[in-house]
Amino acid sequence: MLERMPADPAANEPSPESVDSLTELLRSGDDRQLLALLRSRPDLATPPPTDSAVLAARATVRSSVTRACEDLDSFSLNVLEALVLLDADERTVSLERLTGFFGGEATREQLRSRIDPLRERALVWGSDEALRTAVTVRETIGAHPAGLGAELGGLSEQRAREVLAELDDEELGVVTKLAGASPIGRTGQAKPGAERSDTPIGRLLLRGLLLRRDENTVELPRELGLAARGDRPMGNVATTEPVPELDEHGQQRIDGTAAGEALELNRHVELLLESWGQEPPDVLRSGGVGVRDVRELARKLDSDETRAALVVELAAGTGLIDTSPDEDPQWVPTVQADVWLAASPEHRWALLAGSWLELPRLPGLIGSRDARDRLLGTLSEGLRRSSAPRDRRRVLELLDEQPGGWGFRRDDGVAAVLAWRAPRRGGSMRDELVTWTLREARALGIVALGGLSSAGRALLTGDESAAAGVMASAIPEPVDHVLVQADLTVVAPGRLEPELAAELNLAADVESAGSATVYRVSESSVRRALDAGRSSEQLRELFEQRSRTPVPQGLTYLIDDTARRHGKLRAGTASSFLRCDDPVVLTEVLGKQQLAHLGLRRIAPTVLISPLPLEQLVDELRGNGYAPVAESTDGSVLDLSRGPQRIKGRGRYGGARGEPSNSARPDEQQLTERVRTLRAGDQAAATRGNTIAPERGRPSANATLELLREAARQSHSVWLGFVDAQGGATQRIVRPVSVGGGVLQGFDSTRGELGDFPLHRITSVAVVDQ
Repeated sequence: MLERMPADPAANEPSPESVDSLTELLRSGDDRQLLALLRSRPDLATPPPTDSAVLAARATVRSSVTRACEDLDSFSLNVLEALVLLDADERTVSLERLTGFFGGEATREQLRSRIDPLRERALVWGSDEALRTAVTVRETIGAHPAGLGAELGGLSEQRAREVLAELDDEELGVVTKLAGASPIGRTGQAKPGAERSDTPIGRLLLRGLLLRRDENTVELPRELGLAARGDRPMGNVATTEPVPELDEHGQQRIDGTAAGEALELNRHVELLLESWGQEPPDVLRSGGVGVRDVRELARKLDSDETRAALVVELAAGTGLIDTSPDEDPQWVPTVQADVWLAASPEHRWALLAGSWLELPRLPGLIGSRDARDRLLGTLSEGLRRSSAPRDRRRVLELLDEQPGGWGFRRDDGVAAVLAWRAPRRGGSMRDELVTWTLREARALGIVALGGLSSAGRALLTGDESAAAGVMASAIPEPVDHVLVQADLTVVAPGRLEPELAAELNLAADVESAGSATVYRVSESSVRRALDAGRSSEQLRELFEQRSRTPVPQGLTYLIDDTARRHGKLRAGTASSFLRCDDPVVLTEVLGKQQLAHLGLRRIAPTVLISPLPLEQLVDELRGNGYAPVAESTDGSVLDLSRGPQRIKGRGRYGGARGEPSNSARPDEQQLTERVRTLRAGDQAAATRGNTIAPERGRPSANATLELLREAARQSHSVWLGFVDAQGGATQRIVRPVSVGGGVLQGFDSTRGELGDFPLHRITSVAVVDQ
């Protein structure tokens, strides 16, 4: 085994400290140190620890150590890895020894700047001459600390160097490569008995200088890795975070770009609500929305499926759509959708953006597979991640640190900085989480051109109303005109006034959207407007009054020609009827074999009736090339389009939230109270050895009263096992003053104040000899 260098004399002596010494260090430390520990590792404070021994035990539990390591930066993790390699969980290590192990990659002061925060978190303890860690730190770091493999055994440091010098160039190349970031190598030459002496890997295996893990995997022993690294045992160490490449765009440009994205998002959500209000998709048996439904929505939005899936997730997270309570449930807009549609653009955006920020789901996982190889679809339960809001904020807060008007040149620059700040956060999806967050934030108008928008900065404070106000200043004023082109396209040079936008959406189809939206007028769009009750005169007037360019003659011809043919057939209810001033047209309809199933019957030269509902009759005729219009009882045009469906819904986030916010953690006052409780427990543990007349288990009422009254008469303090009003067990040292009415009144020596202790909450009691 690699020999330990005896540069640290104390390391070879029996250490006065052990892992249990953490208890004594916590007990002997001041309250500020305990508060700092509970503040940096809030999981240790809940439930309140009864004494320092309990706190020390919690602090060294593997799950808690893992959580504490998630927030450590790359350099701090390097320090922990070095301490593990130096066996600080078995013996003490000096700061001088640790500095030498970094081989000049880090100075003593740089290491101390990381040791102190690690001490604060109780991941490292002891003086600079005697640093220690818990065994669970080794388990948390993993099998390959600092990228080094397992120990081979029987190979001293000197012999490892000699072996390295004996290798040929090919063998040395393999060792050098595996001595880098990872000691694991994949090869087809690792099968037992199949080693070949004509390959470098085969020769290393034959000589026992590579460890075989399976038929395709080899591992470089730690001793050879350290020898290959020479005077830099820790390899390349990044002591400072990478400096990202930024570009200056100006805050106004970033805000303008973000506002355009916000308006486009509003439009897409509006189209979703319109589409699913008419034809809601079914809920899959496994939950979520079918791939075909998302693909169809993407076609209607004129976008890709990734964008369509994000729009669906946002709508569901905001409470605009939900599952209907039917036996065969569907995804239906909720009543909240009508409130959202009636809101201003900036408030629409703020509701969507605020919901996304707290959404406990990862839309970026859509299309991937889970651990059981099941496809993760839109709105499926497999996308739920309680840590998603926290991960989003980490990305946005990094952008918030940059000067206003500046943006990251590349997404991988953001990922690199966050990877250095917290390499263990996010697991295998760490860098992908950054990519997904930035992509979604751009689609929401929170991020633009690599920088945070002003509205995005306001949103991070948690005030959606303030964010909406900032976004309102970035959204351009609505325009009251359009530009009609000769090719029957209509250009909207900005956001249209709501009334104009509604009329134009009725008479034309969106061809391309953006800062300037392009509409196209076609026969079908004109017919749609006519079906809704608009006349040809109203349509001509719309374009003539609202266009800043001359209306082309082709558009006038299109409107008049469509209107001329529109409504020749008049449908009503008989169940339904069909009338036309030209009897020849009705004779043609009656003679068509494809329309025989309509059950049409002539009751007058210009009138036919049918047993089918009016809506079905009109749809069938239109499907066979006719252009009938529905007619009400007074002869006016009847709009047959169905009103949008609505359900109550469960509100934002689908009734689920992410991880508890910081406000759910113990506040400063509660932490101070926990420290007092802990000190009381320590004091009780120190004095219980001198107790007289101790009781075992829960005391009886009579025994408790007699013991407490006697302690009050003799002015003896008592040790109490006590359950507070929140149900937390605690220990107190109390000097009884009076006992009566079911309450012990006494002076709490830990808190330095007089207090009342209900007798029914006392679980154990013992008198402390004064």
